[in-house]
Amino acid sequence: MISFEPKELETPKLHSYLLSAVAPRPIAFASTIDDNGNPNLSPFSFFNVFSANPPILIFSPARRVRGNTTKHTLENVELTKEVVINVVNYNLVHQASLSSTEYAEGVNEFEKAGLTMLKSDLVKPFRVAESPVQMECKVKEIIKLGIEGGAGNLVICEVVKMHIDDAVLNEEGGIDQNKLDLVSRAGGSYYSRSKTGFFEIPKPLFSLGIGVDGLPESIKGSRILTGNDLGMLGNVEALPPQHIIEAFVKAHNISTLTLEEKHKKAQVFLNEGNVEHAFCVLLA
Repeated sequence: MISFEPKELETPKLHSYLLSAVAPRPIAFASTIDDNGNPNLSPFSFFNVFSANPPILIFSPARRVRGNTTKHTLENVELTKEVVINVVNYNLVHQASLSSTEYAEGVNEFEKAGLTMLKSDLVKPFRVAESPVQMECKVKEIIKLGIEGGAGNLVICEVVKMHIDDAVLNEEGGIDQNKLDLVSRAGGSYYSRSKTGFFEIPKPLFSLGIGVDGLPESIKGSRILTGNDLGMLGNVEALPPQHIIEAFVKAHNISTLTLEEKHKKAQVFLNEGNVEHAFCVLLA
């Protein structure tokens, strides 16, 4: 067994150990807005519910280990004192992951992730229409836990209105956990699904994905591809070059397929994790 005191490790190493050891963790898909009205959306796994009366949620946007800078979410809640916490289920986990990309200030992660902004009733930040549970919150207090990279900032917020999709309710009006199908975070690139256990999504943090809004209209408007499919496609830095597409088409006789057949075949490749082949089919 290895043993150490936290001060003996570099922060990235300690961070890795903590996130792998304390898992799975629920995900707060936090929607905020800046003082100019620009929406922001990002997932946080330092999150949980801490009180029912009053209804209190706490999440923590930590200072970045690299560069020791703060995240747009933290800056927004400090200014506006409002946030919407949306839950993340399996149907939108790839889009939630894509939204964690470090896009520039003012970039709308709703658009990048291909998600729908839904007007809130009591706060200014938008809800994620695709999320089965959305909680409008007022920020009561922000507790800063340090000033170095990796330090957390506890955002203590009170739920002022809650929205639950009828589709995840049981006959008694409660939430059916199987229908809700939540996902949670573990260490590295790993997630956990309530139904099946761990699975992996490549982290988008070290590359700038083109986003769902950067995909061709023929792909974005597909009746076959799901939100998860679009999230995977939007997480590439660039579309494959034409010579790669042409070589693939020639080798696989794709040109004879109908548009619907292409999208179904691309979906098979996406289920296998082969994003490049999926693009070659879709762009043929």
